[in-house]
Amino acid sequence: MDHQRRATPTASMVLTRWLMAVWIVLLVLLLAEPGSAQPNDLADNTNNFPIQSFCGGTAPISLSNLIKNRNSTLDELRIKLLSKRAFYARAQALSAGNSVFAVAQCRNYLSTDECAGCFDAAVSKLVNCVEGIGAYVFLDNCFVRYEDFADFYNNPTVSEDGVGTPKSYCGNQSASQPITTFNLEVGRLLSDIRDATPKTSNFYVASTRQITSDNTTMYAFAQCVENTSLTICQTCMNTAYNRLFNCLPSTKGKFFDLGCVARYSDTPFFNENQTTNIINVLKGEVGAQSNMVPIIAGAIGGVVLLFLILVLWILYRLRTKSKKTEEADLKGAINYNYKDLQLATNDFSEENILGKGGYGEVFKAILDDNSIVAVKKLQVQHARVKEEFQNEVMLISNVHHRNLLRLLGWSSDGSDLLLVLEYMPNGSLDQFLWGAKRGTLDWKQRFEIVYGIAKGLTHLHNEFHIKIIHRDIKSSNILLGDDFKPKIADFGLARFQPEDQTHISTKFAGTLGYTAPEYALGGRLSEKVDTYSYGVVILEIVSGRRSTEVKSDSSSPYLLEHAWRLYEEKTHMKFIDETLDLYQYELEHAMKIIEIGLLCTQSPVSIRPTMSEVVLMLQDRELLANRQLTRPTTFANNHDRRITIGSSNSIGAPNIK
Repeated sequence: MDHQRRATPTASMVLTRWLMAVWIVLLVLLLAEPGSAQPNDLADNTNNFPIQSFCGGTAPISLSNLIKNRNSTLDELRIKLLSKRAFYARAQALSAGNSVFAVAQCRNYLSTDECAGCFDAAVSKLVNCVEGIGAYVFLDNCFVRYEDFADFYNNPTVSEDGVGTPKSYCGNQSASQPITTFNLEVGRLLSDIRDATPKTSNFYVASTRQITSDNTTMYAFAQCVENTSLTICQTCMNTAYNRLFNCLPSTKGKFFDLGCVARYSDTPFFNENQTTNIINVLKGEVGAQSNMVPIIAGAIGGVVLLFLILVLWILYRLRTKSKKTEEADLKGAINYNYKDLQLATNDFSEENILGKGGYGEVFKAILDDNSIVAVKKLQVQHARVKEEFQNEVMLISNVHHRNLLRLLGWSSDGSDLLLVLEYMPNGSLDQFLWGAKRGTLDWKQRFEIVYGIAKGLTHLHNEFHIKIIHRDIKSSNILLGDDFKPKIADFGLARFQPEDQTHISTKFAGTLGYTAPEYALGGRLSEKVDTYSYGVVILEIVSGRRSTEVKSDSSSPYLLEHAWRLYEEKTHMKFIDETLDLYQYELEHAMKIIEIGLLCTQSPVSIRPTMSEVVLMLQDRELLANRQLTRPTTFANNHDRRITIGSSNSIGAPNIK
């Protein structure tokens, strides 16, 4: 009995043992290494908030068809991301007009469910875009984009309305001392992911770096759009590196653009086992295998490849007729056989001529596959042109924008230099303003043409890696597609004129009536020369009258002078094309466009807007308010008359000073 009493614990003994256990746990926690419960950003992978979004401003032909096609592509994207457990997906819907091409990409450190959750968050933002035919949303962990053209799949920098990128964000917490060491180590990490990302098969890198000075681990990743080119990826990564390096010594930084994203942080946003072996990538190694099997397999594969190449080369040489070959150095432009193009144009016959311009004649051509193209036969005015022709073709073929005429190919093996271009079935704008098709364009179509030309010129001036000044913007150089969307022709061709040295040469290559006075008279060339010509084209579009037309019964015989006189007299409503039957809001809009046209043609050059500024004015008319107009340079006493836009209560009425 005594033994049993000693073996049975009392309530006080149980309480004592429980208190001792709690004390031991607390002691372990107190003695644990500080920082073992490091905060992290992994929770961000399920909390998705848009950090940048954009809705295009170009109205769809049919809003209901656009929404139907957009929703169809977004549904298809989600299915592909989930069913294929992919991080990148594309989809398209082409029915009933307003085609939609869409793409989605998640960060590779996400799970399938996290990727789908991020996609859903992006879509919830995108579905609110109902005014334009393109939109995109960036989140930390994914992006989704759709457009009404497919070019952006492989070249994400191509855009119609896409503005606002690249962007970078820097954290508000600076690193602890020493900052010099922190900047050096993180700078090396950023440099490594910049160099490694374009070298990986999926354009993705995630890496960590230990900062020994304060026992901190830095996390960084970078990702380019999967289907883009190595060159575009590398260019985008260079920009990302420069932006993020400028964030230092901040402990966090983010960068995103239409072509790539990058991020670094002192708190983890991916797991340690999700890193990329950057050392092997930078050395040119795909993996870490060191056995001989891959080497032997590679050697055998190389021999087989060489044999196949030899067979294909022999077959190529045996062909009796060369159709066309892809030129890798020309970024996809096709080198056509001269005789094939000669046959396709019926030996460049008169009945196949589409038009004639300062750079040569343009012919309609039907190729072997029954596709229709336009062939421009360049008028070569100096021998050096042929030597530089391929370099110029390479430059032009790299320019991709929905409002710039696409170069499809070229030929230089005959007696002439030929460019193969998109065929535009509706011809040039001038035919719709005062030619055979006069009066068939309504106001909405005219405004879309005004806006599209501005977007195309902005791309040439600011968004391409080389500034291209057109120098010959005029209505006959604006071509219209089936949907009456404008495309600028003949950009980049000024180099083919004699004595040019650079793409911004001062050699005159314009058309009188459209050319800015400082360029025509003094040879002073800048992008504002294109702005002036664009302003003249705007006035032609609104009035339906050509700039060089002279009216002997008017006190202001020339178009530009006529527009100014009517505006000065507050009667510029009379300037609008009489074939237009406008509603009140369209009438008010047209008078605002006249103001933009006059703003583009004013002088001095310094107060003439850039084309990017013009695009913003077309998007937001309020930006015109309180800007001053000066009388165009070609008139006497230019600086005697100034008008402040929007200073009167009446619609469009000027205030003369």
